Amino acid sequence: MVDKSDSPRARKPPIALTVAGFDPSSGAGITADLKVFAAHGIYGLSAITALTVQSTQGVRRVEATSPSTLAETLNFLGEDLEISGIKIGMLATAENVDTIGRFLSVSGIPRSYVVLDPVLRSSSGRELLSPDGVVKLKESLVPLVGWLTPNTEELAALAGIPVPDRTAVEEAAGFLSANYPGLNVAVTGGHLDKPDDYIRLATGERRWLPGRKMETTSTHGTGCVFSSALLCRLLLGDGPMEAAAGAKAFVAESMEAARPIGKGRGPCIS
Repeated sequence: MVDKSDSPRARKPPIALTVAGFDPSSGAGITADLKVFAAHGIYGLSAITALTVQSTQGVRRVEATSPSTLAETLNFLGEDLEISGIKIGMLATAENVDTIGRFLSVSGIPRSYVVLDPVLRSSSGRELLSPDGVVKLKESLVPLVGWLTPNTEELAALAGIPVPDRTAVEEAAGFLSANYPGLNVAVTGGHLDKPDDYIRLATGERRWLPGRKMETTSTHGTGCVFSSALLCRLLLGDGPMEAAAGAKAFVAESMEAARPIGKGRGPCIS
């Protein structure tokens, strides 16, 4: 008799959950995250926090999911499936921040496999998390996650200090590490003159991951793709620094391969 216990069909892939907004142009949010999960062989689940009227040219309107619907979705999924890790993106409201916090507290998902991409504002300037939601995020959600992946503007908002250059990035990331023990911080540097990412691990290890400018309009959703790829690399067994470097490489490769789509900033992953 043939032993099929190690056959491809018998091996179950890790299951990752994305909790984020819905971008109908599929450049960011839920749909981008699911593309990344699939590319890494991870089975993806999703819970939508908000619907957006959006295209490659920007965000026109946001309609938040009710906290009760979000909570019911999360709990129903959690009762049915063994969730290995979770990526959290746009949350829209303080109530939704509370909802995901309560879910994390009882989910049993290891903190090291919880990645928070603190989406505060769209690149076109639209507010994507209410001011009271930002306060809730810092007070009650960041302490529950293993990874925080802000860009430089989000880093400044969370640390409460200006971040004009690389030295300030290191100081602000250090401030977050000191105030949230056990937190790994990965600052995406696309807004810097040289797009290097800064990684500061909970262990104290720190490193700049070198990047390069690309001549492309396919730049929408880079933060979503980075954080989702980071979760995937962690679930597949990479160490923390290796996972961050792998996620950065995945974003660059995706941008290079992306097809131009739309009249604005197209998706960085096709």
